[in-house]
Amino acid sequence: MKATRSYKAQKVLDRMGNKLNRQMVASLAACVHCGMCTDACHYVLANPGDPTYAPAYKADKIRKLFKRHFDWTGRVIPWWVNAKSVYTDEELEELKDTVFGKCTNCRRCSINCPMGVDYATFNRMARGLLVSVGIMPEGVAVVSKDQWEIGNQMGVLKEDYLDTLEWLSEELVDELGDPRAAIPIDKKDADIVYSINPREVKYDPRTISDAARIFYAAGANWTMPSEGWDMTNFGLFSGDDDLGGAVARRLYEKVEELRGRKLVISECGHGYRSTRCEGQNWAGYDLGFEMESSVITMLRYIHEGAIKVDKSRNTEPVTFHDSCNNARSCGLFEEPRELLNLVIEDFREMYPNRAENFCCTGGGGAMSMAEYTPLRLKSAKIKADQLASTGASYVATSCHNCVDGLSDLIKHYKLGMKVTQLVNLVAEALVIPEKEVLVPVEKVPAVSAGPLDGYKILVVDDEPDFVSFASAILEDHGASVVTAFDGNEALEVARRESPDLITLDITMPGKDGKEVFEAMRRDPALESIPVCIITGQPELRKLIYDRSVPPPNGYVDKPISEETLMRNVRKILEIKQKVKK
Repeated sequence: MKATRSYKAQKVLDRMGNKLNRQMVASLAACVHCGMCTDACHYVLANPGDPTYAPAYKADKIRKLFKRHFDWTGRVIPWWVNAKSVYTDEELEELKDTVFGKCTNCRRCSINCPMGVDYATFNRMARGLLVSVGIMPEGVAVVSKDQWEIGNQMGVLKEDYLDTLEWLSEELVDELGDPRAAIPIDKKDADIVYSINPREVKYDPRTISDAARIFYAAGANWTMPSEGWDMTNFGLFSGDDDLGGAVARRLYEKVEELRGRKLVISECGHGYRSTRCEGQNWAGYDLGFEMESSVITMLRYIHEGAIKVDKSRNTEPVTFHDSCNNARSCGLFEEPRELLNLVIEDFREMYPNRAENFCCTGGGGAMSMAEYTPLRLKSAKIKADQLASTGASYVATSCHNCVDGLSDLIKHYKLGMKVTQLVNLVAEALVIPEKEVLVPVEKVPAVSAGPLDGYKILVVDDEPDFVSFASAILEDHGASVVTAFDGNEALEVARRESPDLITLDITMPGKDGKEVFEAMRRDPALESIPVCIITGQPELRKLIYDRSVPPPNGYVDKPISEETLMRNVRKILEIKQKVKK
């Protein structure tokens, strides 16, 4: 009796035939199961004794379908070549766990294969097949939806994006005393159109400021677009070529609308690869402008004398993590190192490096797939050992995805390191000649004490990016900041440090923010400490205010801006001062 195949299974097989190309067919047919790929995979090395993590084993999950339906050997002698079909949705779910959960598409196995098998290429194809029938991790669905509908993968609204650029511009003009330091928006006929990762707007706007400071010092004719500014592309991770083409076309068309001469792509591995190397194919688009990584731009500025740097401003030991997409997929090896050696004093190489470097374990969209976090962090032990062996205080990388992946594993393995990017190090080393400052030095008022000088603030949130962002703002205004990343740690740090103010997230592992808030209000040692709730889930506001304890002193919804955070903090501390009197 012939087995019945589900609608989704049949659609996957039908679509697979349309997706196969020469490169995929060669890789699907060429594997001789020699095992050379096994020791190249960080999942294998971190999970010894489990053969299901071996790239060849994982590839066979896809290869069996190819053999059974598209290769003559599978039709003639299916038992000999392990050719099998797929019939149920449950089998597709199992395949999802393999192609999404056990691989970051880092391609380290590919460069170690003597037969040239590129597992990542057909693994991405398999992801796309599953996505086409709605089988994917929830995070992949959410991010893809935001990129389709809102125009960027983090769902940043246009008004929030423009508000962020506006306050960054104001800060730069105030700092440099020159109105030319403002960030230009939608400037026509600029030499450079600068595209960024949405993470920079939502969590790390200082990277935008640093880039703007460098463009200003170089006297660049540049601009940022008001729309179509997201150079990341989740289509690379999801395998959805339609999404990949739509996102790439959106950016390309904006550059041409502004008549930009060159698109400069901020530091993001998959953004650089998808925009510069893959997007034209997905979108079927012929470009009328140049593209380059901001790493190349900064290096050229130094070589040409457009900017001057002083490496003595960066004295801490720094190592460098090669982003998989920048390095293995796009060959960006030497330029980051050359730039680093120009702006820091103590560079420490990580081994192995360049094409052989291990993944940060956050690649392939893994940071969006919460259900695979325990496995991802377990497999991150390989990267953690790499980092620890350098003895460096900082790890620099040219990828925002890697910033998140590295921050996560550094926290998990308690390495005590910090993550930074090349733009931050270049900006720190940047020397801006006084002649660029239009306001005479004698007229610049002396720096006054920050409004938060003398205050200690505890920032509690399970998102490292948010903690870094909020801490930077508060420290810039003079506060002493302590941090906690879960509920239990928050209570412990609050009792030990006795802060003047606590910013508290609601949804966290362990004790959530609601439980922590109530525990603080019922603890005689903590009850008088003001609390400002900061959350990305405003629908939970009622759960805080309905509790039988005094309400919080402030409440802010994410995403936050410096202005919003400081306005609420000032208000709360003023209330506290009045109570003290």
